[in-house]
Amino acid sequence: MLFTRSRRLLAAVLVLLAAGAVLGAGRVLVREDPLAPADAIYVLGGSWISRCIEAADLYHANLAPTIIVSGGTTADFTSLLARRGLNVPGDADLCRALVVDQMHVPAAAIHALDASVDNTAQEADAIAPLVRDRRWRRLIVITDRTTTRRAGYAMTRVLGKDVQVFMRAPRDDAFDPARWYASRASFRQVFYELPKLLAYWCGLRG
Repeated sequence: MLFTRSRRLLAAVLVLLAAGAVLGAGRVLVREDPLAPADAIYVLGGSWISRCIEAADLYHANLAPTIIVSGGTTADFTSLLARRGLNVPGDADLCRALVVDQMHVPAAAIHALDASVDNTAQEADAIAPLVRDRRWRRLIVITDRTTTRRAGYAMTRVLGKDVQVFMRAPRDDAFDPARWYASRASFRQVFYELPKLLAYWCGLRG
Protein backbone atom coordinates (compact mmCIF):
# COMPACT_ATOMS: atom_id res chain seq x y z
CA MET A 1 0.00 0.00 0.00
CA LEU A 2 2.78 2.41 0.94
CA PHE A 3 4.68 1.45 -2.22
CA THR A 4 1.62 2.19 -4.37
CA ARG A 5 1.13 5.58 -2.77
CA SER A 6 4.81 6.43 -3.29
CA ARG A 7 4.55 5.55 -6.97
CA ARG A 8 1.47 7.72 -7.36
CA LEU A 9 3.19 10.59 -5.60
CA LEU A 10 6.24 10.22 -7.81
CA ALA A 11 4.06 10.11 -10.92
CA ALA A 12 2.23 13.27 -9.80
CA VAL A 13 5.53 15.07 -9.19
CA LEU A 14 6.82 14.05 -12.61
CA VAL A 15 3.62 15.25 -14.27
CA LEU A 16 3.91 18.61 -12.51
CA LEU A 17 7.55 18.95 -13.49
CA ALA A 18 6.76 18.08 -17.11
CA ALA A 19 3.87 20.57 -17.15
CA GLY A 20 6.15 23.26 -15.73
CA ALA A 21 8.78 22.53 -18.35
CA VAL A 22 6.23 22.73 -21.16
CA LEU A 23 4.68 25.94 -19.85
CA GLY A 24 8.12 27.48 -19.43
CA ALA A 25 9.31 26.60 -22.93
CA GLY A 26 8.41 30.04 -24.24
CA ARG A 27 10.54 31.76 -21.63
CA VAL A 28 13.52 29.56 -22.44
CA LEU A 29 13.58 30.95 -25.98
CA VAL A 30 13.48 34.60 -25.01
CA ARG A 31 16.32 36.85 -24.00
CA GLU A 32 15.77 40.59 -23.95
CA ASP A 33 18.38 42.75 -22.29
CA PRO A 34 18.06 46.23 -20.80
CA LEU A 35 19.53 48.49 -23.45
CA ALA A 36 22.44 50.87 -23.10
CA PRO A 37 24.21 53.08 -25.66
CA ALA A 38 26.08 50.86 -28.12
CA ASP A 39 28.47 51.17 -31.03
CA ALA A 40 26.03 49.77 -33.57
CA ILE A 41 22.66 48.10 -34.14
CA TYR A 42 22.73 44.83 -36.08
CA VAL A 43 19.51 43.83 -37.87
CA LEU A 44 19.36 40.10 -38.56
CA GLY A 45 17.66 38.75 -41.67
CA GLY A 46 14.10 37.50 -41.58
CA SER A 47 11.08 39.61 -40.64
CA TRP A 48 12.86 42.66 -41.97
CA ILE A 49 10.07 45.27 -41.80
CA SER A 50 9.47 45.17 -38.04
CA ARG A 51 13.18 44.68 -37.33
CA CYS A 52 14.23 47.65 -39.45
CA ILE A 53 11.55 49.89 -37.93
CA GLU A 54 12.84 48.92 -34.48
CA ALA A 55 16.41 49.71 -35.55
CA ALA A 56 15.38 53.15 -36.79
CA ASP A 57 13.53 53.86 -33.55
CA LEU A 58 16.58 52.90 -31.51
CA TYR A 59 18.79 55.04 -33.74
CA HIS A 60 16.53 58.06 -33.16
CA ALA A 61 16.64 57.30 -29.43
CA ASN A 62 20.43 57.81 -29.65
CA LEU A 63 21.21 54.24 -28.63
CA ALA A 64 23.71 53.77 -31.48
CA PRO A 65 25.12 55.88 -34.34
CA THR A 66 25.19 53.06 -36.91
CA ILE A 67 22.76 50.45 -38.25
CA ILE A 68 24.16 47.31 -39.88
CA VAL A 69 21.79 45.13 -41.91
CA SER A 70 22.46 41.46 -42.54
CA GLY A 71 23.07 40.55 -46.16
CA GLY A 72 20.38 37.89 -45.92
CA THR A 73 20.00 34.77 -48.02
CA THR A 74 20.73 34.82 -51.74
CA ALA A 75 17.58 33.73 -53.55
CA ASP A 76 17.66 30.89 -56.06
CA PHE A 77 16.81 33.26 -58.91
CA THR A 78 19.68 35.70 -58.21
CA SER A 79 22.04 34.09 -60.75
CA LEU A 80 19.32 34.17 -63.41
CA LEU A 81 18.75 37.87 -62.79
CA ALA A 82 22.49 38.55 -63.00
CA ARG A 83 22.76 36.74 -66.36
CA ARG A 84 19.90 38.84 -67.72
CA GLY A 85 21.28 42.08 -66.32
CA LEU A 86 18.24 42.47 -64.09
CA ASN A 87 18.08 43.60 -60.49
CA VAL A 88 15.45 43.05 -57.81
CA PRO A 89 15.97 44.77 -54.44
CA GLY A 90 16.76 42.40 -51.60
CA ASP A 91 15.64 42.70 -48.01
CA ALA A 92 18.68 44.80 -47.09
CA ASP A 93 17.94 47.24 -49.94
CA LEU A 94 14.29 47.49 -48.91
CA CYS A 95 15.27 48.03 -45.28
CA ARG A 96 17.64 50.80 -46.24
CA ALA A 97 15.01 52.50 -48.39
CA LEU A 98 12.43 52.29 -45.61
CA VAL A 99 14.55 53.75 -42.81
CA VAL A 100 16.28 56.39 -44.96
CA ASP A 101 13.39 57.60 -47.12
CA GLN A 102 10.54 57.31 -44.63
CA MET A 103 12.07 57.20 -41.14
CA HIS A 104 14.72 59.86 -41.77
CA VAL A 105 17.80 57.89 -40.79
CA PRO A 106 20.81 59.45 -42.58
CA ALA A 107 21.99 57.29 -45.47
CA ALA A 108 25.53 57.36 -44.08
CA ALA A 109 24.32 55.75 -40.85
CA ILE A 110 23.03 52.49 -42.37
CA HIS A 111 25.14 49.83 -44.06
CA ALA A 112 24.35 46.40 -45.46
CA LEU A 113 26.80 43.53 -45.20
CA ASP A 114 27.85 42.04 -48.52
CA ALA A 115 28.06 38.44 -47.33
CA SER A 116 25.14 36.18 -48.16
CA VAL A 117 24.13 34.17 -45.10
CA ASP A 118 21.90 31.17 -44.56
CA ASN A 119 21.51 31.03 -40.78
CA THR A 120 22.10 32.87 -37.53
CA ALA A 121 25.56 31.39 -36.96
CA GLN A 122 26.67 32.74 -40.34
CA GLU A 123 25.23 36.15 -39.46
CA ALA A 124 27.44 36.16 -36.36
CA ASP A 125 30.45 35.23 -38.50
CA ALA A 126 29.56 37.97 -41.01
CA ILE A 127 29.53 40.82 -38.49
CA ALA A 128 32.63 39.68 -36.58
CA PRO A 129 35.30 41.22 -38.88
CA LEU A 130 33.56 44.60 -38.79
CA VAL A 131 33.23 44.49 -35.01
CA ARG A 132 36.93 43.71 -34.65
CA ASP A 133 38.12 46.23 -37.25
CA ARG A 134 36.17 49.07 -35.64
CA ARG A 135 36.91 47.86 -32.11
CA TRP A 136 33.27 47.90 -31.12
CA ARG A 137 32.53 46.86 -27.57
CA ARG A 138 28.73 47.04 -27.50
CA LEU A 139 26.30 45.71 -30.09
CA ILE A 140 22.50 45.75 -30.13
CA VAL A 141 21.13 42.79 -32.11
CA ILE A 142 17.54 42.82 -33.39
CA THR A 143 15.68 39.62 -34.21
CA ASP A 144 12.29 38.02 -33.55
CA ARG A 145 11.47 37.43 -29.88
CA THR A 146 11.55 33.63 -30.17
CA THR A 147 15.09 33.68 -31.59
CA THR A 148 16.66 36.13 -29.14
CA ARG A 149 18.15 33.45 -26.89
CA ARG A 150 19.67 31.45 -29.76
CA ALA A 151 20.91 34.51 -31.62
CA GLY A 152 22.46 35.93 -28.47
CA TYR A 153 24.27 32.67 -27.86
CA ALA A 154 25.53 32.61 -31.45
CA MET A 155 26.78 36.21 -31.25
CA THR A 156 28.60 35.76 -27.95
CA ARG A 157 30.15 32.51 -29.14
CA VAL A 158 31.74 34.30 -32.10
CA LEU A 159 32.41 37.80 -30.73
CA GLY A 160 33.68 36.70 -27.34
CA LYS A 161 33.23 38.17 -23.90
CA ASP A 162 34.94 41.45 -24.81
CA VAL A 163 31.88 42.50 -26.83
CA GLN A 164 28.68 43.11 -24.88
CA VAL A 165 25.66 41.95 -26.87
CA PHE A 166 22.20 43.35 -26.17
CA MET A 167 19.36 41.27 -27.60
CA ARG A 168 16.26 43.10 -28.73
CA ALA A 169 12.96 42.10 -30.35
CA PRO A 170 10.70 44.55 -32.19
CA ARG A 171 8.17 46.11 -29.86
CA ASP A 172 5.28 44.91 -32.02
CA ASP A 173 6.39 41.27 -31.83
CA ALA A 174 3.24 39.54 -30.55
CA PHE A 175 4.91 36.44 -29.07
CA ASP A 176 3.98 36.05 -25.38
CA PRO A 177 6.44 33.67 -23.66
CA ALA A 178 4.04 33.14 -20.76
CA ARG A 179 1.12 32.11 -23.00
CA TRP A 180 2.84 30.71 -26.07
CA TYR A 181 0.44 27.77 -26.15
CA ALA A 182 -2.61 30.06 -26.55
CA SER A 183 -2.20 30.70 -30.28
CA ARG A 184 -1.40 28.45 -33.20
CA ALA A 185 1.30 30.81 -34.50
CA SER A 186 3.15 30.89 -31.17
CA PHE A 187 2.79 27.14 -30.78
CA ARG A 188 4.45 26.61 -34.15
CA GLN A 189 7.21 29.10 -33.31
CA VAL A 190 8.13 27.29 -30.08
CA PHE A 191 8.27 23.84 -31.61
CA TYR A 192 10.26 25.17 -34.55
CA GLU A 193 12.75 27.16 -32.49
CA LEU A 194 13.28 25.00 -29.40
CA PRO A 195 15.14 22.16 -31.21
CA LYS A 196 17.35 24.74 -32.94
CA LEU A 197 18.24 26.31 -29.60
CA LEU A 198 19.11 22.91 -28.14
CA ALA A 199 21.23 22.14 -31.20
CA TYR A 200 23.14 25.42 -30.76
CA TRP A 201 23.78 24.60 -27.11
CA CYS A 202 25.20 21.28 -28.31
CA GLY A 203 27.68 23.10 -30.58
CA LEU A 204 25.87 23.14 -33.93
CA ARG A 205 26.91 26.08 -36.10
CA GLY A 206 24.24 25.78 -38.79
